[in-house]
Parts: sequence; C-alpha cells; structure tokens
Amino acid sequence: QVQLVESGGGLVQAGGSLRLSCVASGRTFSSYRMGWFRQAPGKEREFVAGISRSGGSIYYADPVKGRFTISRDNAKGTVYLQMNSLKPEDTAVYYCAAALRLRTVVAEPEYNYWGQGTQVTVSS
Repeated sequence: QVQLVESGGGLVQAGGSLRLSCVASGRTFSSYRMGWFRQAPGKEREFVAGISRSGGSIYYADPVKGRFTISRDNAKGTVYLQMNSLKPEDTAVYYCAAALRLRTVVAEPEYNYWGQGTQVTVSS
C-alpha cells in the first residue's frame, strides 16, 4: 500500500511558475514508476508527465513539453513537477500516481495508487 499526497498548487498568473510535490509513504518509493495527470473542468483526466524508477527515462505530453519538468528524489520519497510558462489552459486538478508495472506510461488503469489532487489555476 502506498499513500500519495500532493502539494504546491495554487493561483498564478499566466507566464508564472509553480512546483508541485508528491510525497509517498508506505512501500519502497523507488519501486514505483511515477506519473502526473491532470483533469480540467468538464474534461477527462489526461497524462502530463511520467518518470521511471531511477529517473533515467522521462516522458511528457505534447502540450507541456519544454515547459514542465518532472523529477524525483528517491531518498525523500518525492516526485516533483516544475511548471513554467503556465497558460490558462493548464488550469486543472493535478494528480500524482504510482505504478509497480507499466507498459504504457499514459495509461491510467496501469497506475496502482493515486493522490487526492491539488488545484492549479492560471489566470489570464
């Protein structure tokens, strides 16, 4: 069992930055592949970024490439999402998720554990 707790969301103006954190407790954090997803009002949840257990492989959705950076600190049991050059369309609830086995990094059903989400609102 793994518990995930996100933090760092908030209200920011377009062009600004936020850093999200997701702290994991429970089983060994380094055993999990981690991902960030988001859900905007009225839309389905979508993949944002993913990172392998060692951090050596990283994946981004096209809308965030070049603006967002995912990273992890296995010693601290934490995964981060640095978000720069934020746009109003980035407004969403952001979730982190953990997967023991992952064939497709963007596939929500393959993630075993989810956090409660943190709200990010970008004003124009």
